[in-house]
Amino acid sequence: MKLFPTALSQKLQQREASNALRKLPVSKDLIDFASNDYLGFSQSETIFNETHEYLLQNNIKVNGATGSRLISGNHNLYPITEDFIANFHQASSALIFNSGYDANVGFFSSVPQRSDVILYDELCHASIRDGITMSNAKSYKFQHNNPDDLERIILKLTTYNPQLTTLYIVTESVFSMDGDCPNLEELVRLSEKYHCNLVVDEAHALGVFGDSGQGLVQSLDLQDRVFARIMTFGKGLGCHGAAILGSAELKSYLVNFARSFIYTTGLSPHSVATILVAYQHLETEKVAMQTLKSNIQFFNQEKMQLGLKPLFVYSKSAIQCAIIPGNEKVKSIANQLQEKGFDVKAILSPTVPEGQERLRFCLHSYNSNEEISEVLKLLSSFVF
Repeated sequence: MKLFPTALSQKLQQREASNALRKLPVSKDLIDFASNDYLGFSQSETIFNETHEYLLQNNIKVNGATGSRLISGNHNLYPITEDFIANFHQASSALIFNSGYDANVGFFSSVPQRSDVILYDELCHASIRDGITMSNAKSYKFQHNNPDDLERIILKLTTYNPQLTTLYIVTESVFSMDGDCPNLEELVRLSEKYHCNLVVDEAHALGVFGDSGQGLVQSLDLQDRVFARIMTFGKGLGCHGAAILGSAELKSYLVNFARSFIYTTGLSPHSVATILVAYQHLETEKVAMQTLKSNIQFFNQEKMQLGLKPLFVYSKSAIQCAIIPGNEKVKSIANQLQEKGFDVKAILSPTVPEGQERLRFCLHSYNSNEEISEVLKLLSSFVF
């Protein structure tokens, strides 16, 4: 076996020295405050059984897609599911990708052109940033959730570069490492004022915001004023895949130019059927969504009563983050919580900036008030 390159070994050693070396976790039977399964759909026997029954009723007994969607993998479940998703989200069209990462990389690497500019929130997800890196367009970040800084950059660009063709404004409706939300109404106003295209990643809003979990954009009735939305299914839907919502012309463009769509094997019929059934359950699982909203409210009340509010990033979403600077310290507290039976994960630098290390609490419809109270009491005893 060849020797591992010295430069790569040194990078691993540097990670280990800074207490930031990533390792695959061992599954433990702990109370879940770590997963993105906000509504418990990934554990739903009903969704599992209904998906199986749907496949049998439609005589679909195939294990794989057999190829890319442009070759042999565009089985009949794709258009059925995409039509359902588009109607559910009040969009002209939906195009399913294999993952949220694939959707973001595919969109941002192909849609913005060389003469365009992308303006993205500085805390946008790595998949968005990777797609932007692959794009031919220029890009600039604006201060997190700061419309004034965004407008300042727009004015500077449009004043000194009249040759710009299109500006893209990019944000998330719920930021994965903070749990906070942007002022979408203000971003829509700016996008319309300066003729920009607004793109919103709704990965952590699907199943959480809106009467039927449609996401934050629809809950604010802004769906007709946004250029594109990225809906990811690995969180609130508890399955896998993603869809880009937009015009029929955008869908056609992505089919023709998004490399992460073109050059990959499609999802299996079982995966697409699971997406369809999970979406159908969003229309009926009102109790789970209401329980989740109640748990978010209860968590915020408890952290206030325990004096923990100053530690936490302001959030009304299912993601609640307590800032505890230092990789060693935050890992130590996470380990103590896990020893007490609570699966709470530490988010370390360089995933977040140095000094912004945190404990990330993910709330679910299946967490009880007693579990929420106990984990916050333990946190209080460990940090004070």
